[in-house]
Amino acid sequence: MKRDLYKDLLDWKASLRRKPLLLQGARQTGKTYLLKAFGHNEYARLFYFNFEEDPGLDRFFERDLNPTRILSELSIYSRQDINPASDLIVFDEIQVSNRALNALKYFQEKTPDYHIAVAGSMLGVKLSTPGSFPVGKVNFLKLYPLTFLEFLDAAGESRYRQVLEEIEVFSPLPGPFHDDLIELLRTYYFIGGMPEAVHHFVRSTNHQEVRDIQQEIINSYVLDFVKHAPTVDMPKLSLIWDSIPGHLARENKKFVFSAVRTGARAREYESALSWLEDTGLIYRVSAVENSKHPLTYYADRSIFKIYMLDVGLLGAMAKVPVDILAQGARLFNEYEGAFVENYVAQQLIAAGQEKLFYWRSKGGKAELDFLCEIGEGIVPLEVKAGINPRSKSLASYEDQFAPSCLARTTLLNLKQDGKICNLPLYAISLLSSLIANTTDHQ
Repeated sequence: MKRDLYKDLLDWKASLRRKPLLLQGARQTGKTYLLKAFGHNEYARLFYFNFEEDPGLDRFFERDLNPTRILSELSIYSRQDINPASDLIVFDEIQVSNRALNALKYFQEKTPDYHIAVAGSMLGVKLSTPGSFPVGKVNFLKLYPLTFLEFLDAAGESRYRQVLEEIEVFSPLPGPFHDDLIELLRTYYFIGGMPEAVHHFVRSTNHQEVRDIQQEIINSYVLDFVKHAPTVDMPKLSLIWDSIPGHLARENKKFVFSAVRTGARAREYESALSWLEDTGLIYRVSAVENSKHPLTYYADRSIFKIYMLDVGLLGAMAKVPVDILAQGARLFNEYEGAFVENYVAQQLIAAGQEKLFYWRSKGGKAELDFLCEIGEGIVPLEVKAGINPRSKSLASYEDQFAPSCLARTTLLNLKQDGKICNLPLYAISLLSSLIANTTDHQ
């Protein structure tokens, strides 16, 4: 399955500042598949070591962290000599071995000619622990569920991806193109971007079986709570996780701890919430009242919304019926527009907006769904589930901050009306490039 991150792997291989690569991402987003494909395609040989499947691998790191010895013994263990000029070494589920993770420092310092990539389903949690590995000794990449653009490739609709990526201004697409892309977007809302779900849908188009796969993925995440989370946090993790669909069904979607459990307080649940963030299972979108760089400095971490890593998994957790796909535009408006906002958050993060924020006026009378830092500017983004673009919040934000551009994403075609730039939901990944191009010509 084609993934956009493959190009970043090629850049890493050719880089003069290449270090051991640490590939992060939630479980079942395709990290192992991608690294194996990269190794088979771009190297003479792939040496793959999985610390979870083969617990004995940890013993190679017990005596000391001398990379020359370790590589020599791994060559013997593999019955083949590892060639630094032509082979790729992959350490998977490396979070199982803290010493192997720490050894990356010495691989970088003493054996820099070797190409080493590591991955793990709980790496985010491991790396949040101080002292897990020396800072500055690895390169980082993150893999997310398939974006809508990647979904177009997987579904055999690369022609439409090319059409979208050739857009330079807010000029409407031909009506038939727009209609087809809306239909494909509706399918993506249901299927989501988890590779197994997408792959099965492309082969079978069986929506019920896709829903079964999504439920299996959700069940595996819950099992991870038991297997990997601190014992004290396990009940809290389940309560937070199960509450997400309910929070997104609320009109303002603000995360409220008392909705998780009566009388719950933030300080009691913060560590569990952070654990879910570190695993990549949820995205936290913090509120800001200002519109200044850097937004993270002005964010109020006590007021936030929570979105899931994948819109398809959200639908499965919310028990949205499979036959909703046959009901026209209902899916876009279902569930208080939660699918639309979750979808947009998912696409923005994958497109490079690693931290998300939303604007909340003083007193909370007006809100805008997202604020995006693009270049030297801050772009307010309003998300609408349908084709009615009217909003008092966007006008309120303009009155207060007078931005050069106001962005809106809806089911409408591309259009620019003064400061307001309407981007169809299926093209939200192009927000940064289109806005930058627009402001360059103002």
